[in-house]
Amino acid sequence: MNLFTGVATAIVTPMNEDGSINFEKLDELIEFQIDSGINGIVICGTTGEASTLEYIEHKLAIEYTVNKVNGRVPVIAGTGSNNTSHAVTMSKYAQSVGTDGVLLVTPYYNKATQRGLIQHFTSIADNINIPAILYNVPGRTGVNIQPQTVLELSRHQNIIGLKEASGDISQCVEIASIVPEDFFIYSGNDDMITPILSIGGKGVISVLSNIAPRETVEMVSSFFEGNIKRSAYLQLKSKALIDALFCEVNPIPVKEAMNMMGFDVGSVRLPLYEMEESNKERLRKELLNYGLLRR
Repeated sequence: MNLFTGVATAIVTPMNEDGSINFEKLDELIEFQIDSGINGIVICGTTGEASTLEYIEHKLAIEYTVNKVNGRVPVIAGTGSNNTSHAVTMSKYAQSVGTDGVLLVTPYYNKATQRGLIQHFTSIADNINIPAILYNVPGRTGVNIQPQTVLELSRHQNIIGLKEASGDISQCVEIASIVPEDFFIYSGNDDMITPILSIGGKGVISVLSNIAPRETVEMVSSFFEGNIKRSAYLQLKSKALIDALFCEVNPIPVKEAMNMMGFDVGSVRLPLYEMEESNKERLRKELLNYGLLRR
């Protein structure tokens, strides 16, 4: 039930001037990603501003992406929630429209116990027949999925992997050392792609690949081809740009970067807000240095 190996782009949700989803632009972004060689698309994740999409928008974005991609790469829908019942409903809907898998973020705000997390994720997985990837991002949710909890959840036939975005490499190593070989670990941090691959990771769910898909794909493919030195070089080369992409909360900087590059993806939705001017200049400088903007 492996969904993908390599790079899945956590694609932004482009907005019109009136704040509605710009589906025409989403079409362009999907084609750009596939043409650039990425291995999967994550729609309605953190980078896609899922938390401020209306229920009907969330559903429309998932269905549109599935239809547009048309089987060329796997489509993974962000369907997690801090409301277990809602997450079940969204995950069942994603399955019904042909999504290849779902990404389930740790419940935020509720601050569930580890036993509660097991029940939450199990309840969702019990109600679908497509692969589910857990998404651990304690910096945003306030809760960390502990390694032993990941191990317990890895025994469910529909829970096939983990997007690990704790930023704690020691925790990643511990998880990798105890889960089954057919449980897939993906980096959730663009500055830890090569390190996670080095402990058996299968790829990355990436923000960076929104603007540099070919380079991100090369970073991962180089590693799998045995050119570890090239993978490490690309990881280090991208470090300053990645830092700039996260100098304010994601996806504020990546949307700003895409607008600078001419993608015209629109703004973020409140309570997210436009970048500080000083951070815009930092971002522009790193885009220039990386070669994504012309001087």
